[in-house]
Amino acid sequence: MSGKLIVISGPSGAGKSTVLKEVFARSGLPVEWSVSATTRSPRPGEVDGRDYHFLSLDEFQRRRKAGEFLECFEVYGRGHWYGTLDSEVAPRLKAGNWVVLEIDVEGTMAVVQRYPDAVTIFVRPSSLEELERRLTVRGTESADEIAGRLDVARREMKSIDRYRHVVVNDDVESAVRSLCSILEQYAEST
Repeated sequence: MSGKLIVISGPSGAGKSTVLKEVFARSGLPVEWSVSATTRSPRPGEVDGRDYHFLSLDEFQRRRKAGEFLECFEVYGRGHWYGTLDSEVAPRLKAGNWVVLEIDVEGTMAVVQRYPDAVTIFVRPSSLEELERRLTVRGTESADEIAGRLDVARREMKSIDRYRHVVVNDDVESAVRSLCSILEQYAEST
């Protein structure tokens, strides 16, 4: 079986991580997370190397200038950078594994330029109102930060047609089944 690059995007709070964890547990496919790098501080419970590679701004910019990122961008206008190190992707694809990137729309467009056969999937909530509810319940951002994330979500939702697949996450179980079904069709074609 050849390696596949699976790129998952969607608004913050759409439930991408929750759905992906279940897909990983159930699919039986050789899928592996690509751990993104960021300059933001770890949230409670996050572990360096598992949740993100937490880098200083200087280290991140050094690696960026050295061309070590497949994609990287400053997001949410707060001075935090996020990116995908090529070292997280290329060796795994070469080994025949499926590599899953959970990145934003802008990052996806950069990845698709380099990997045009990437399987792109947009996970979205049933509505912006539901997204606002989820972000509020999560309790990790202020009202202003939630408003900013909703603005970003509106822009991201305009890019849905640039993705091969769209999964509506109004129910985790249904979204997991949909995503597993999408991945299984690619497994059958390899």
